[in-house]
Order: sequence, then structure tokens, then C-alpha cells
Amino acid sequence: MFHITKDNYSSKEAFYNDLLLQAKGLIEGETDLIANLANVSSLLFNLLEDVNWAGFYLFKENQLVLGPFHGNPACIRIAIGRGVCGTAAQTSVTQVIKDVHAFAGHIACDGNTKSEIVVPMLQNQKLIGVLDIDSVVLGKFDDVDKDALEQLISMLMSVCKI
Repeated sequence: MFHITKDNYSSKEAFYNDLLLQAKGLIEGETDLIANLANVSSLLFNLLEDVNWAGFYLFKENQLVLGPFHGNPACIRIAIGRGVCGTAAQTSVTQVIKDVHAFAGHIACDGNTKSEIVVPMLQNQKLIGVLDIDSVVLGKFDDVDKDALEQLISMLMSVCKI
């Protein structure tokens, strides 16, 4: 049985070090993509503060299709190049958006969302999907989040068989 721990941390880096250890414990030895994405989305949603959505979109039929997530119901399909998720998928670059309302072409799946981070998932330089995390706080995400979440995705992609 796995138990999520949510402690007080001296820094955001310390928080993410612990989150990455917990994620490793969840996915270690499991190669199924959907199972791992489901557990990781739950971990992120339950541990990150001020987050109203955490989950994945998977690349299928030249678009992003909703995958495992936690939060309110979400947009089911997103075109490549459209919105924050589609931009991350198209460019293979993590998008850290301090104010989603200032992002041209933002797709408002939840009107309460104020900031967002989207990390592309690549395996052997092939797009698998994106990790999408939304927050109700302006400017919630920064380079510390970006670096840690990119490490998380790298860990996921190294264990999952696609």
C-alpha cells in the first residue's frame, strides 16, 4: 500500500525532491502508461497547493486526447498548436503561463484557472502527450516547477512501454 505524504517543506525544491521520490515509488516496476499516468495525476493533484486540475493529454490521430486526470471535467480533444497544451505539443517546449488570460488562444476548460504549466512527454523524440497542471493562483508556476516536472516526465517516459 502506498501512502501520500504532505509535509511542511523548507523550500519548493525540497517539496519536489520528496514528490519525485513518491512518484518513483508509485511507478517503479510498472510499465503500463495509463496506470502510471493515473497514479501520477492523483499524486500531483493531492500534493500541489492551489491546483484545480492535474492530468495528461495523449497524442492520438494527430491531436491531443484527454487521458488520466484529477479535477473538473475537461476538454476532450485539443488540436496541435492550439492553446497552451497544443503549443507545448507542437514545440516540444514546456509552457509556463503566469496568466492564462494573457495567452493568445488559451482554451478555457475551467474558468477558474489563472495559471498553467504544460510539459511535453517525448519518448525517443516522438510525442506521446503532455502533462497539464492548472492553478487558481496567478503566477503559480516558475522554473523550479518546470525543472521538477520535466524530471518527473523523464522518469515516467523511462519506465513506460509505449
